Amino acid sequence: MEKILVVGAGFMGSGIAQVSAHAGYQVHLVDISASIMEKALRNIRWSMEKLEEKGLLNDPAEKVLGRISLEEDLSCASRVDWVIEAVLEEEEVKRRIFRELDRVAPKETPLATNTSTIPVTRLAENTSRPERVLGLHFFGPVPLMGLVEVVKGEKTSQDVFARGIAFVRSLGKIPVQVKRDIPGFVMNRIFSAAFREAVDLVDQGIVTPEDVDVGMRLGYGWNAGPFEIADNAGLDTVARVGQTMKALGAGHLAPGSDLIERMVAKGHLGRKTRRGFYRYSPDGKRLPSA
Repeated sequence: MEKILVVGAGFMGSGIAQVSAHAGYQVHLVDISASIMEKALRNIRWSMEKLEEKGLLNDPAEKVLGRISLEEDLSCASRVDWVIEAVLEEEEVKRRIFRELDRVAPKETPLATNTSTIPVTRLAENTSRPERVLGLHFFGPVPLMGLVEVVKGEKTSQDVFARGIAFVRSLGKIPVQVKRDIPGFVMNRIFSAAFREAVDLVDQGIVTPEDVDVGMRLGYGWNAGPFEIADNAGLDTVARVGQTMKALGAGHLAPGSDLIERMVAKGHLGRKTRRGFYRYSPDGKRLPSA
């Protein structure tokens, strides 16, 4: 059984750990916070039990959970076949992690990043194996979303790129092959262009978030509108993505309005704080507009 290390046990990391264990991999999960890891395991258990109730698991939930082990530090990278970094979208934090992973992990082990905006090449520079570094950009919530961008850095080998594509397929996901490393990759750039215009129109009082979301769902076939997507992702995350895009020379894809930053300053971060563009109940259900 192949072994995977997932670095970061937050919303994305716990989801990646879950789908990897579900696919039959032995998963090592590590985070700087023991409480975050314990919360991740509780959330994974809840999700797996719900899937089991619906008959969507090949193995009992307990067996899948038994494939996930919590680790104290990155030393376990020395005995895994894949590493997937899924920490906060802060470049310096990721750089430090990649330097440590490069020191600990066997030289043949691919090092993947779940970054949504930072070019893979910039992170690969912190290793002695840039040819073995690639992007695996999962979309959240990971257990429910079928898409993963597989990103080829400037020096990523064709073999590692192909292995990344095969790995994504082994999880039951569909890979989108990003063959050139650019800020925001493909899907986030396309979404950001639409979201930029939507935010500016709302801030100018031209339209409401609700009407934009209804319009994109009914007029363009989106499963969720841009403001629903932003609330689910977390407006603090959305703000960081915009700041990163600006810093990397892709500021034309970020909103001209500072509406997101104003909402974050008020603590309105979306579903996780029960208030963003919409209001939510304690169990995360969207409440009717006031």
